[in-house]
Amino acid sequence: MNQIKVETITRTIILGLAMLNQILAVLGKEIIDIAENDIYQCCTLIATISSALWNWWKNNSFTKNAVKADETLQKLKAGE
Repeated sequence: MNQIKVETITRTIILGLAMLNQILAVLGKEIIDIAENDIYQCCTLIATISSALWNWWKNNSFTKNAVKADETLQKLKAGE
């Protein structure tokens, strides 16, 4: 499965904020003051948390079928 890179998400968010800032400026409203690094840090944090949760879930057996499959695997490895 193809993974979207954090840099791609960051650039897309920055583009959206730049467009929003331009619209706000044209309308005479206060613009959004945010640094590129802040967005990158947030995207990286979200990606890290998502990855950790996904890997924790994938590497642990929670369902009855998964537990049974683990038991079967251990029996096969033991030569039973």
